[in-house]
Amino acid sequence: MEPISISLVLLLAVVISGILARVSPIPLPLPLVQIALGAAVAAFTGEAIHLNPEIFFLLLLPPLLFLDGWRIPKEGLFHDKGTILELALGLVIFTVIGMGYFIHWMIPSMPLPVAFALAAILSPTDPIAVSAIAARVPIPSRVMHILEGESLLNDASGLVCMRFAVAAALTGSFSLTQAAGTFLWLAFGGIAIGVGVTWAITFAKFWVSRRIGEESGSQILISLLIPFGAYLAAEHVHASGILAAVAAGITMSYVEISGQALAVTRVRRTAVWDTVQFTVNGIIFVLLGEQLPGIASSAAEAVRDVGRGHVWWLAVYVVAINVVLAALRFGWVWASLRFTIFRRRHGAGAHGQAVPKAPGWRLVAVMSLAGVRGAITLAGVMTLPLFLLDGTPFPARDVAVFLAAGVIIVSLLAASIGLPILLKGLELPPEPSRHEEVARARAVAAEAAIRAIEKRQHALSAGGPHADLYADVAAQLMDIYRNRVDGRQQSGEAAERTRTVEQVERELRLAALRAEREELFRLIRARQVSEEVGRKLIRDIDLAETRFVAG
Repeated sequence: MEPISISLVLLLAVVISGILARVSPIPLPLPLVQIALGAAVAAFTGEAIHLNPEIFFLLLLPPLLFLDGWRIPKEGLFHDKGTILELALGLVIFTVIGMGYFIHWMIPSMPLPVAFALAAILSPTDPIAVSAIAARVPIPSRVMHILEGESLLNDASGLVCMRFAVAAALTGSFSLTQAAGTFLWLAFGGIAIGVGVTWAITFAKFWVSRRIGEESGSQILISLLIPFGAYLAAEHVHASGILAAVAAGITMSYVEISGQALAVTRVRRTAVWDTVQFTVNGIIFVLLGEQLPGIASSAAEAVRDVGRGHVWWLAVYVVAINVVLAALRFGWVWASLRFTIFRRRHGAGAHGQAVPKAPGWRLVAVMSLAGVRGAITLAGVMTLPLFLLDGTPFPARDVAVFLAAGVIIVSLLAASIGLPILLKGLELPPEPSRHEEVARARAVAAEAAIRAIEKRQHALSAGGPHADLYADVAAQLMDIYRNRVDGRQQSGEAAERTRTVEQVERELRLAALRAEREELFRLIRARQVSEEVGRKLIRDIDLAETRFVAG
């Protein structure tokens, strides 16, 4: 089958996987469904796609890392920065060292640098896979914030460690001094380039938009190109393209706070990036399933070549690696949370605040089991070189790829079975309510709206023939915002009544909007309204409905 045809079949498999995961009577993690469909594609086509590791890395990783940095809640990231750094940096180094030596001990035919490279690849976690698993048993928001922050940083730290290990495997030597200097350049150079590229592109974009207007399609395309630009620029000067993509995403989130983009651009761009995220993640897992038969065959042959004899040793290796990974993570999470609680108790005692309680073993187990390996691990292992510098095959590459794929699958299965059990009835520390924060923000925004209406109404009615009409319309709009401000000052039954009224109003508005849309579709079908006018009106209704559904 032609490569283009296979690519289209893979995209179709991604679409079908989403449908199957939703209609399944049991909560199947979406990545597992995609892996199974990928294997079915391989069986149907009878051939595997030949992947170029560098192209695979370039096309799939930058947008994922960029979007992670862009969308991660910064408040949660900074609130639990100590715990996140301990997991994202300390745990990665702990995992690389511990797993590297363990893998080399278990598989002596795998050179130590390759074992360290595999351990580094296995260190990043995937919160998207965890979210898919826990869709029917939601993970507490603070735990998810920690997992997201950890994943954002350990993607970069794990892949940078892998780069050092691969370099040692290629050259046969490793210098700690040289590695330290290289690491500093990789880290700071990559971060600086990611920040610089994003600021430069967005500044130029806004400068042009202010002078000739904003075109949503161009703005969306620019946002899609930024992660690739940052990645390629960093790699060109031998800095970390991974960190550049992450830094570009974080910078983009701060650029967006300026609010200079049009509302329609933001709505459309969000939809495009949601599609990109779903597609790229899906393609990675479908590709894993599509490559799995060939990977398993090559790994089995490699195992027989080193004298193990039976291919069941591969399953033993996968299970053993998962057990050790879980043990290392459990031990580190337990120590990290205990250390965090110790520091907060010391600070709370000094300031007369409430002393936090130590986390129970179930919470530690949830944090440990949620360390699922996913898209980043697969993308990283696929980038292992095919050959050494002298042209000989990269040692134990097939075994490393198979073990990484096996760890992904087993960790997904373990989390999909274990997390719902551990989370059921789990008592967690109370999280701060967002209701007051939302109410305060709405009230402040309403006050700003009232001031803007008054100012605009005076400007429009000054010397105009319809001054009374402007005043009446402005008064009606300001009443809506004053009710919102007054609602925040209410308490008890009055506040509950106001919330009930708002809920009823929301339901009635949604019913009205949906009826409008159905009638417009009927008019279009009856050719009583042109398609162009109908699409515009339906688009306005869709945006209004999105606002009420999101609210």
